[in-house]
Amino acid sequence: MAPMPELDHLLANNRAWATRMEQAHPGFFQALAAQQRPQYLWIGCADSRVPANEIIGLPPGEVFVHRNVANLVVHSDLNCLAVLDFAVNVLRVKEIIVCGHYGCGGVSAALAPSEGRVVDHWIRHVRDIAKFYKDQIELETTPDAQSRRLCELNVAVQVVHVRESPVLQSGRAGEIRVHGWIYDVGDGLLRDLTPMVDEVRALEPSCRLRA
Repeated sequence: MAPMPELDHLLANNRAWATRMEQAHPGFFQALAAQQRPQYLWIGCADSRVPANEIIGLPPGEVFVHRNVANLVVHSDLNCLAVLDFAVNVLRVKEIIVCGHYGCGGVSAALAPSEGRVVDHWIRHVRDIAKFYKDQIELETTPDAQSRRLCELNVAVQVVHVRESPVLQSGRAGEIRVHGWIYDVGDGLLRDLTPMVDEVRALEPSCRLRA
């Protein structure tokens, strides 16, 4: 089937981009096809305004990326666990970045009544965080500030989930650093939330093995 005419400009953009990349870095695509050795795993939101490679200034091949609504790491999500497993045990990444963003639609929806949509089943995980940290969130005096605070707390909780995931508990945890970042769509800047992670805990049963 021929491409839809209204998408021809995207194919043209792709050809122009590939030409620019090859001119700037001769042999780039041949080298990229030969191997995949990213240093980083990025777990981020599916929001179209938060493209992982672009906002950290890295080319294709440098970041292994998993994205979903509200950048969640849920221990029953086999998709996310498979990405973690492949990144840690096959690609041998040493840095994992969980990145949320202010103005996240999934987080905002978690602060509003459920509308019975499919996505509401997914963001119930964020609603749990909002309930658990209700007192902290309500210290903020405006809906926007409350949403921003929940965005931060959500990142911190997901970092804990990564650290307590079966994948990291099974062997390489001591070799891997897990970071929590948040991106501000309003100014294009990332902020490191890792120091606040110790203030939160996972909201699901810990997978850490105990003696």
